[in-house]
Amino acid sequence: MKIYTGGGDKGQTSLVSGERVFKSNISVQAYGAVDELSSILGTVTAYLDESQEKVKDEICQIQTDLFKIGSLLATSPKAIISKPQKSIDEGRIKFLEDSIDKMSGVITPLKSFILPGGHVAAAWTHIARTVCRRVERRISAVLEESINKENISDYLSLTMVYINRLSDYFFTLARYINHINGIKDTPLKK
Repeated sequence: MKIYTGGGDKGQTSLVSGERVFKSNISVQAYGAVDELSSILGTVTAYLDESQEKVKDEICQIQTDLFKIGSLLATSPKAIISKPQKSIDEGRIKFLEDSIDKMSGVITPLKSFILPGGHVAAAWTHIARTVCRRVERRISAVLEESINKENISDYLSLTMVYINRLSDYFFTLARYINHINGIKDTPLKK
């Protein structure tokens, strides 16, 4: 199978459901940001050592979730309505919340704002957090545009909750990675 097809040479791409759209389409921007986030997570795991396999496993599960979310975003709203699909369920949101709670029980409670940084994996996790917030904004734009045309909010509502919780997970994970590597948070100096 060839990697290049030439199908996108004129600024368009195909959605999973077959429709051709411009690459500037908000859904394409949304699933592109999801792909970028997953790639950053690959970088995070590359900087984690073998003693942090549990964190690597969690990140791998999250990358799988992101692939499902990207697939949903790469399907036209009309196709979603005619053939409903769910990418994320409440169990995945609970997974993030439980993990946040476990890590929060180990790290020092925050007393001020902190600056992103520390261990290389933690710094990349902070980047993942900011890209995750962009994903959230892009999905919100998809919802906003489609609410007047098609009613897909039901299909993306849990996805929005998941992505919102995921950015909280990344913030906590960055602090946790610094903690297990003996690096203190850098407080914001006013």
